[in-house]
Amino acid sequence: MDAALVIGGTRFIGRHLVDHLLDHDYHVTLFNRGTHENPFASHDRVDHVQGDRGVKTDLQAAAMTVDYDAVFDVVAYRPGEVETAVDVFADAEAYVYVSSGAAYGDEVLPKREGETGLKPCTPEQATDDSPDTYGARKAAGDRAVFEASKDGVRAMSVRPCVVYGPHDYTERTDYWLARVHEYDRVLVPGDGTNVWHRAYAPDVAEALRLVAERGSAGEAYNVGDRRLTTLREYVGLAADAMGTDIEVVTAGERELAAGGLSPTDFPLYRSYPHVMSTAKLADLGWTSTSLSSAMLATAADHRESERDGSDVGPDRSDEERVLGVLDTL
Repeated sequence: MDAALVIGGTRFIGRHLVDHLLDHDYHVTLFNRGTHENPFASHDRVDHVQGDRGVKTDLQAAAMTVDYDAVFDVVAYRPGEVETAVDVFADAEAYVYVSSGAAYGDEVLPKREGETGLKPCTPEQATDDSPDTYGARKAAGDRAVFEASKDGVRAMSVRPCVVYGPHDYTERTDYWLARVHEYDRVLVPGDGTNVWHRAYAPDVAEALRLVAERGSAGEAYNVGDRRLTTLREYVGLAADAMGTDIEVVTAGERELAAGGLSPTDFPLYRSYPHVMSTAKLADLGWTSTSLSSAMLATAADHRESERDGSDVGPDRSDEERVLGVLDTL
């Protein structure tokens, strides 16, 4: 394979994917509406076709005019979009759908492809773009991939867990990087041992390419850091990457209530551990970046950006009230 069509491709995971494909000598065509700045506009091996992925005739026009071996579907958020794409690009050597670890419905440790149950998706959920239905919609997209493979389409799914890294517009990690940079004492919810599996964006990009080149039709592949960290450890990695010394202060629900807060107000907190097996992907030759290297790159991008995560986590004034209560105990 040496030609790829990327549906999306200018933000976060898609941007890392295009960089990775270029590093592996692919010619890339981006298909999107052109509403975001294109960081590859001047690259001689990246073309752009403008269109709306929700409009079938736009996809069909791309399929007829673009030279591609593999199709990477980065921005499919409704199962109907996946159903359309696997039909339009049925002749591709590989169709790879970016799903999510949120597709899993059973809370088990770890979550394994083909064993752990997926979330159901009602017809109403299938077209509801609210965050509450995200996992259900991704699961339904997975099922569309599986069905297409039965009809001879080499369609596959990649399920990242929570993704972090440079260009992360969700700002979940930026919140913690800003905290360890600005304050000596950093408030972490719970006892600091909660685990929510994370994946470094360039590693997700590598997974997508390897699945396209070596994966099996009708299969799903989890992707996440091979070494997991607790939230407290993650904050420590952020401090090391920012070159700061901090005191991590943990607080339970009762203490957090003093600031009108709850544990789920903090980004990357999850009450029950979310862990996914990555053995199946590793069998394709995939490896993950070391945590220290991944966080150093993430921190470097954070410094150059204007992101501070202030919109995705508690106000410092509320945290200070909690810290004050803890100091009196």
